[in-house]
Amino acid sequence: MDKLDEIMAAKRREIAGRIRPVRDRELSAFARSDRRGRSFRQALRRPAGLAVIAEIKRRSPSAGIIREQVDASEQARSYYNAGADAMSVLTDRAYFGGDIRDLWEVTDLLANREDTPPALRKDFFVDPVQVLEAAEAGARAILIIVRALADEEIRRLADAAALAGMDSLFEVHTEAELERAIEADATIIGVNNRDLARFVTELERSEELLPKVPAGVIRIAESGIHTAEDGARMRAAGADAILVGETLMKAGETAEGLIEAWHSCDDHHDLS
Repeated sequence: MDKLDEIMAAKRREIAGRIRPVRDRELSAFARSDRRGRSFRQALRRPAGLAVIAEIKRRSPSAGIIREQVDASEQARSYYNAGADAMSVLTDRAYFGGDIRDLWEVTDLLANREDTPPALRKDFFVDPVQVLEAAEAGARAILIIVRALADEEIRRLADAAALAGMDSLFEVHTEAELERAIEADATIIGVNNRDLARFVTELERSEELLPKVPAGVIRIAESGIHTAEDGARMRAAGADAILVGETLMKAGETAEGLIEAWHSCDDHHDLS
């Protein structure tokens, strides 16, 4: 069993007691409510340069402890002040040290701010009840890891998110996974440069797959992005946005400079 299989098996056990039928009206109530700020997809469509999704992540299986005791709302405030376009909040406790309460705190902090950065619930989704939890906590997007799910599960999760007025970030690592995401009508696709089976990171993965993402789909490069040069490389590969966790968690006061540099990356790539 590789690491992703292990994590997904643990997640299915974790949520087994919470699974119940989720009614369409429970989800659609959030789509009808006053959703302050931009959608996740809108936030990633900058007129130039890279949009930056700043991730709140205390630890990970690959990096170990990053900042174990960090307060999620304080980190979100730091990211907001540094100019992040969107937030990614890890809510998995067992492997990443997160909690759904982190998401609540972050969205409460960001509510009613100018150009409110929308939040992605970053977790291992397997059932619509997790989508409902994300909507209740104020998330504007969920994560769908294509490799970890059957096509029917992907459809159920994406449909639930759409009913709740949320976007879905389809995460892929291979061309076969990309084809499955496209078949599922993904409008946001992220290429994870980290192989979740071996936890080896290669920026070449984005360079290989991002050019194959259809026009009109938001393209995100994820993992392994540490410097302005890395961002420029991902932009040249066709990325509209980058998702950065460990580097920004450790950056402190230099986070603003990094985000500014990534915002300035522009090879005149067409965002239409």
